[in-house]
Amino acid sequence: MGTTAEITVTLPDGTALQLPAGATGADAAAAIGPGLARAALAVELLAPANGGVVGAAAGSSADAAAPQAAAQPDRGEVRDLARPLPNGARIQIVTAKSGSEALALIRHDAAHVLATAVLELYPGVKISIGPAIEQGFYYDFEFPPGVSVTEADFPRIEERMRAHVKAAEPFVREDVAVTDARARFVAERQDYKVELIDDLVAAAPLETVSLYTNGPFIDLCRGPHAPTTKTVLTRIYGTAFFTKAELDEHLQRLEQARARDHRRLGRELDLFQFSELSPGAPFWKPAGMAVWNALTDFWREENRARGYREVKTPILYDVELFKQSGHWATYKENMYFTEVEQRPMGLKPMNCPAHIQIYKDARRSYRDLPIRYSEAGLVHRHEPSGVLHGLLRVRHITQDDAHIFCTEEQVQEEVVRCLRFGFHIYELFGFEPRLELSTRPAKRIGSEEMWDRAEGALAGALEAEGLAYELNPGDGAFYGPKIDLHMKDSIGRSWQLGTVQLDYSMPERFDLSYIGADNAEHRPVMIHRALLGSFERFIGILIEHYAGELPLWLAPLQAIVLPVSDRFNEYGEGVLQALRALGLRAELDGRGESIGRKIREAELRRVPYMLVVGEREAQAGSVAVREHRAGDTGSELVGEFAQRLAEQVRRRAAHP
Repeated sequence: MGTTAEITVTLPDGTALQLPAGATGADAAAAIGPGLARAALAVELLAPANGGVVGAAAGSSADAAAPQAAAQPDRGEVRDLARPLPNGARIQIVTAKSGSEALALIRHDAAHVLATAVLELYPGVKISIGPAIEQGFYYDFEFPPGVSVTEADFPRIEERMRAHVKAAEPFVREDVAVTDARARFVAERQDYKVELIDDLVAAAPLETVSLYTNGPFIDLCRGPHAPTTKTVLTRIYGTAFFTKAELDEHLQRLEQARARDHRRLGRELDLFQFSELSPGAPFWKPAGMAVWNALTDFWREENRARGYREVKTPILYDVELFKQSGHWATYKENMYFTEVEQRPMGLKPMNCPAHIQIYKDARRSYRDLPIRYSEAGLVHRHEPSGVLHGLLRVRHITQDDAHIFCTEEQVQEEVVRCLRFGFHIYELFGFEPRLELSTRPAKRIGSEEMWDRAEGALAGALEAEGLAYELNPGDGAFYGPKIDLHMKDSIGRSWQLGTVQLDYSMPERFDLSYIGADNAEHRPVMIHRALLGSFERFIGILIEHYAGELPLWLAPLQAIVLPVSDRFNEYGEGVLQALRALGLRAELDGRGESIGRKIREAELRRVPYMLVVGEREAQAGSVAVREHRAGDTGSELVGEFAQRLAEQVRRRAAHP
């Protein structure tokens, strides 16, 4: 059969465009008009007019682990302008005005430019993945021994990046045989790229993968990219924009973020500290433990009200447990190991295998199900030192964990109950959740039939509840798909907090069973659920969300009594005892300092209520109430004020 001399593509408005066979996205833009050709960044293949979505080409990725946005109605695959267009495609040219697709594109470009600069400045560095993310982009590096990068190095890296941007180096795609690509990265000693290729091949048979070159840099990447590096306006903070105005606006948000940095506020409020004696593990001080315990009390009450029974399990286990669970094969590099009496042991990275042991300790009936176990479970995961970040990225992690063992028929109801529980928690803090359904990753256990069933069950639960969600292909846990709950804080940053994971694999691996109504053995389904994520990270997020001014019920110190002089310390002590008798966290500042200084220091400590007491208050049995930031609010009788405050704490009021 002869080749077709022309192809036809359709524009979003339905106009048909005839192009020579082999025409590219750039050719289509030029045919539409010279202005569009100059502005074009990429081309998007839209969904066919009769429904469906154009799928991304199989292949490759330096960003294989990066979150992928779900295909929205009428959205499809974004491609480089240099790639040939398929005959009959519906297309749309992507420009700087195309919104999120265009921004993600140039941020991906910027990640490659960052990697180019770092490889030039630090010979021997190993590179991993470099995706665009909602707030910008990142690239993971492993620096040679003895080499570390701090903020002091950022200007030098940024200067080198700007040189590559100014050079307008083209992004060139090359599809090469898997074996050739692997051999190239082996020769360059880029171990992470070799591992990524192996993971891709293990997930699905592949003959070729795509490589992108910009300047001297070659990367394993699925694309797409803009035509050249000149589109990128970047700072090393890890973001990129089309205009200086957009960049300036973003930098203002960064200034806000720095002012709210939980590490600085943690020091100022004396909540926690870190030490190189135990990297990635916070030391909680008394004020920090007050926050921790208040959050734990809330977690415990809410779990108990929903039928969870609390358990506590060890942290050290024979490695045979992790071989059976699948952690040994898929997660070993993130774990810590030791030897006890010549017996290899490991610190648990997750609580699920431990909760399974409790389930297996008794014969279970269908009448017992669902069984819901909860645990503030301490786990340890090896995070590279370069990515540790205060409370937000730690090695010593206390999960607000739960595992549900249920029948197949109970799955949808239990998943929905988990989601509603999460919504209740997030509403308390003013968070609006965004849901993602994360599907099977390259490294996984269990049969494809199991994954089909689990992914279908989670999607069914979301749809039955009428919940909007996005697909996040390839980002599920190694044992099952999951629903992740994301939310934005007070300055617009997105955080992934909760997760609800459906697991058919571990019940199979551990031979779990229950006796059904037919008196036969059946396999339960397991649901893994965490809603805060971890206590450490959640507290760090709250500190930044509230800029250290935590809600009254969480505040480390809820009220402070301030006598105007030493003469009223005795009366102040009585006020203090009245507050503490109702369980309130309160102090007395009985120093001989001026009342003005005491108030200023209490404001800096972000104490929600300051209670000034002097002659008039002592005679009336009252306190002069001053609220943080709001100032004086009038006098109240001690008992009435204490009761009002205790009621606010009991209701867990949203704000101080």
